[in-house]
This record gives sequence, structure tokens and C-alpha cells, in this order.
Amino acid sequence: MKTFALACFRSPRLRSRALGLAAVAASMTLLAADGDGQTRTSVHPYLEVQQVLTADFNGGDVLTYTGIGGGIDATVETQRVTATVAYDYQRRIDWGGNSADDEVHTGLAAVHIDAVPELLALDAGAIATRTHADIRRPVPGVRTSRGDETAEVYSAYAGPTLNTHAGPVAIGAAYRLGYVHVDDHGQAPAVAGTPRIDRYSSATVHNATVSAGMEPGELPIGWTVGAGWVHEDMNRFDSSFDAKYVRGDVVLPVGPSLAFTAGAGYEKGKSSQQDLLRDPAGRPVVTPNGDVLADPSKPRLLNYDESGLIWDAGVIWRPSPRTELQARVGHRYGGTTFTGSLEHRINESYALSAIVYDNVSSFGRLMTADLAGVPSRFRTPRGGIGGMNGLGSCAFGTQAGKGACFDDALQSIDNFNFRNRGAEILLSGGRGAWSYGIGAGYANRRYFAPPGPDFALHGVTDQSFDLNANLSRRLTRSSGLDFDAYAAWYDSGLQGESNSFSSGITGTYYRSIYRENLQATLAAGVYTTHGEDYDNTFGSILVGLRYSF
Repeated sequence: MKTFALACFRSPRLRSRALGLAAVAASMTLLAADGDGQTRTSVHPYLEVQQVLTADFNGGDVLTYTGIGGGIDATVETQRVTATVAYDYQRRIDWGGNSADDEVHTGLAAVHIDAVPELLALDAGAIATRTHADIRRPVPGVRTSRGDETAEVYSAYAGPTLNTHAGPVAIGAAYRLGYVHVDDHGQAPAVAGTPRIDRYSSATVHNATVSAGMEPGELPIGWTVGAGWVHEDMNRFDSSFDAKYVRGDVVLPVGPSLAFTAGAGYEKGKSSQQDLLRDPAGRPVVTPNGDVLADPSKPRLLNYDESGLIWDAGVIWRPSPRTELQARVGHRYGGTTFTGSLEHRINESYALSAIVYDNVSSFGRLMTADLAGVPSRFRTPRGGIGGMNGLGSCAFGTQAGKGACFDDALQSIDNFNFRNRGAEILLSGGRGAWSYGIGAGYANRRYFAPPGPDFALHGVTDQSFDLNANLSRRLTRSSGLDFDAYAAWYDSGLQGESNSFSSGITGTYYRSIYRENLQATLAAGVYTTHGEDYDNTFGSILVGLRYSF
């Protein structure tokens, strides 16, 4: 199965259909699982036609196209299986000849299987979405956007998790295999004459952890010893990252709601890549589409090498069963680290979660980590994942306070590792006919690129802040309203480059007009992107009909 998945993503024709095939296969497999009375299954394949009009408010063209396609929305809940699959394919047919016909794939899937209850679990997920090929000229975060700066992102992961006991000692282990592919259609840098940000191709990620420990009780302290391994192979320039660690941690309760925690260990990480192919004058060889090439005959370039002792210490505070706060300070990655997390259930309907992070990562590792954080029960728009906004930047869980946002990865697609520091907060829930979700994040990335003028990101630190919100109101059993809004600010850190800002809001009305099978959708939105040398604002209107089987 893994071999088939990787083959699909490596073949352009198969990759474009991979998520659709995976969605159907997953649905059929899950339907056969656990055929007991507790199974709750909802599988709805559909066909859809949409008419879209997009107007450039800065004096540009008015584009009109028809979208024809289909997809599947599926949720499965059994004693052992929980899964949500949403996939949409659309073929766009342009009316005015202003742009070429194209295809759009949008999808998200999350599956959790208790293969052996209370012992072995299997998790998997996949995503197909679109984002900026070069953040210096961002594209609107909507599915109807059409531009040369758009890149298609495909990612998938799968792996087992083991939890067992040896007497009072808890033993755990996990492995995740991830894959990421980006198709930017072979385009050159977004702005001629600006620093070259190397294109991204694909990557395979391996992540394994193992641990053993005891909670406080039989001993006055709790303890854990663990080890981990992360390895990433990037297709571009044969780049590789490898890191291993081993550490021990203790937890000392000092009251009914407060405990101190500390840990120490050793870590070793290293990253390298091939050098550039150069002409006799020492300048990089550039292809007609602006691509640079690798030279395997030269010694590999080292862009990250860090090893030594790691440690951290902090507190765990649980004032009630509804609230837990953790905060730690330590030393890792050659400097001081600050990390923390907060989980707070406001009531049965609303919950808040937040995290402060500090790690060494990459675009590929962030994508697979974000994908692994998507709940196996997540909310999809009532109009389906193929509407105006498509996937969006956040996936909110059906359980309050649960979800995952992809902006930390999608804000900047590049081929290098970076020190990744920032914070994320997510608030979600619902009551009665209302449901909502709000996600916000700040990211600061210091890149590890080889030295020299040919690598524009060497020593560069970029920053981004993003905000995403969704509000839904069910009007009747067969109709409702959805509102989506986003705002994002980005500073590339490159000399001479301006900040960029993008924002937008979409409103969607849906209604079933023939039983539950035929549904009409009307959506409208306004979107804007700003930078020093560009200022774009456009509006879009979508009218669609969907027939579900």
C-alpha cells in the first residue's frame, strides 16, 4: 500500500488522482470494518457543476469559468475505526480565453484505527491544497484564485503507535512515514531581479520515538526515558536531514495541582546538500525557466550541524480537570529554548488550546506534523470541501478545542531547514445551530542555508502572523450559512524586500432543493493582497449545483 501511494505521488498523472482514489478506497474499506450495530457511517459521492465570475477591482480583467467535477464526503465511526474523508476534483473550462483550462484537486483525510484495542493503533492522513509559490507575492487563500504564483501541495503520512505495560512501567513507541510533493508548474521566481528562492520538489520523512516510564504513585516522582529519530530526504539537491536524541525526564508533584518537571539528554543533528552546477566563471547555471541545477561531482555542502547536551525544566499546573498549563525553559539547538502548552475546556461546548514551540524543522516535516495533528473527526463545510474557500488554512475538529492549522508550513515553501519558533492558539466549539473556529499563529524562522551569495536564505530570519476564522449557522435542516475570513502578514527578511499582507472574507449560503440529494450553493467574497510594488483586490461570485448519491 505504501509503495502504491508513493508511486502515485511520483507520477504526475497518478498523483493528480491519488487523493480521489485514496478517498474512495478508504471509504469502501471502512464500510466493511466492524459491521456491528454501533457503526455510524455517512458516505456521499457527488457530481457538481459551478459557475464562477471573478472581477479585478484594480482595473483588471473579469474572468468567467465553469467548473465540472465531483468528489466524496465520508465519515465513519465504529468501535475500532474513526475516519473523515473529503475530496473534490474540478475541471475548469474558461469562457473568455484569458487563461488556460486547468484541474484543481482539494482534499483532506484523517483515519484512526484501533488495530489491537489498548495496544496497537494505526493513523494515516492525506491532504491536497494550494498555496503561494513565492510568499513575496502571495495569492489569495481561496480555491477560485488563478495565478502563476500558485503552487499545488500534496502530502500523506501513515504509521503505527504502540502502548503497553510491563508491570507498572508504561511502554510506548511510534513510527510515522510522511511524503510531501509541491508542483509549482516549473515557474521562475515571482519577481525578476529579486533574490532567488530555491524551488521545492518533494521529500520523504521518517519519524520514530520510543519511551518507558512511570507516573508518580509507587514512587514519589514520575520518570520517563525516551529516544527519537527523524530523517528527511529531499529530492531537490539530494538534501538530507538526520537527527537523533536520547533523554530522561522526571516529574515531582509539590501539591494537588502543581508539579515541577525537568529533563536532560543528548542530541545530534546534521543536514547537507549537493552544490550548484556552475559555469567556467563560477556562476550558477540557470535553465530557461529560472531553475538552478545540482552538481553531484562536488563535495556536499553542510548547512546544519549541532550536537551536545540538551536540558529543560518547568512546571505543570492542573487547577481543575478542565485546565492544564505546561511551561518549560531549557537549552537545545545551540541556544535557549522556551516551550509551553495550554488546554482549557471553557464548558461542554467551547474549548481553547495553545502551544509555544521551538524546534528545528523544514517545510516537509512541518507539513507532515500538521497533517498528523488533524483530528480523525473534523468539520467540513456543509457545501463540501470544493466550495469557494476549498480547504482553508485550518481544520477544526468536531470536538471543541481540537484542530490543526497549516499556515506555519504553507506560509513559506523552500528547500532548507530552519530554527522554528512561534506560537499557535485555537478556539472552537458550537452549540445548537451555531459552530465556529478561530486559529491564530506567529512563526519566526531562521534558515540554515550554505554560505555565499548564491543562497539567498543564508542567515535570513523571516516572520509571519496569520489569523483564520469560520462561523456556521444552520438555518433549517436543509439550509444554512457559512462565513470564512483570513488575514496574513509576512516579512521575508530579505534585504530590499517589502512586507506582504493578504486578507479575505467569504460568505456561503446552501440549500437542498430536491430532498437531500440536490443542493444549491451561492457564495461571494472579497480578497486583497498588498506589497510595496503591488496592490490587488478582487471579488468572486460562485453559483453551484451538487447532486449527492
